[in-house]
Amino acid sequence: MRICFVGQGSAVEYWQKTREKKEKKSAVTVFSFNGDEVCYERELKGETHFFEGVAQLSKRDKNLVVCGIITSTHGHRRKSAIVAEDGRILGVSDALHVMDGDAHSGAFLQVYETKIGRVGVAVAEDIYDFETLKTLSVCGCDFIICPFGKVENSICPVLLRAYAFLCGVPILFCGEGYAVIADVDATIAFASPHSPIQVEFKVKKEFHLFETRRKIYLKSK
Repeated sequence: MRICFVGQGSAVEYWQKTREKKEKKSAVTVFSFNGDEVCYERELKGETHFFEGVAQLSKRDKNLVVCGIITSTHGHRRKSAIVAEDGRILGVSDALHVMDGDAHSGAFLQVYETKIGRVGVAVAEDIYDFETLKTLSVCGCDFIICPFGKVENSICPVLLRAYAFLCGVPILFCGEGYAVIADVDATIAFASPHSPIQVEFKVKKEFHLFETRRKIYLKSK
């Protein structure tokens, strides 16, 4: 599976710059949070066409596009990710966790059925909450994609390695100028500061019966 990470510049800029380029198409294109913001009211009125642009990008490249973006409705701003495939918007995932910012959290985790597998989406600071990624894994995703903002410390790669191993699913992370793939064997399969950049990655699918024992009291009848 070929993956394209775009950690610098907005999705609109990428669309314009690559409109005439003939390069090998990726199965997945992931955008970090790069300043794009969409107002739902203006989109519905037809004053802006960001959702359409993301859909058209996925249609042109015949692939899956996951784009980090700030969405707003009636002044309420959220960190979100738009998910599109082959010219169709599959949905919008909001961050469940937001830290030290002027954006708010949304609701509901989603696992998307796509032609390359079941994709879980963790948005921005969701990456700091293990239960979020564990839930996506339990719900059957084949891999997790996380659009992120600016990476200001070395915590993320450590967490990504641990989460990928504990949850049993690879994590594709795209921050501002920093892309990472954490694999299920707790290794960093890929890391680069370049943008845009493409990489080939094979998703490992291996399952084991993992049992546990606990004490529990059941009152007898």
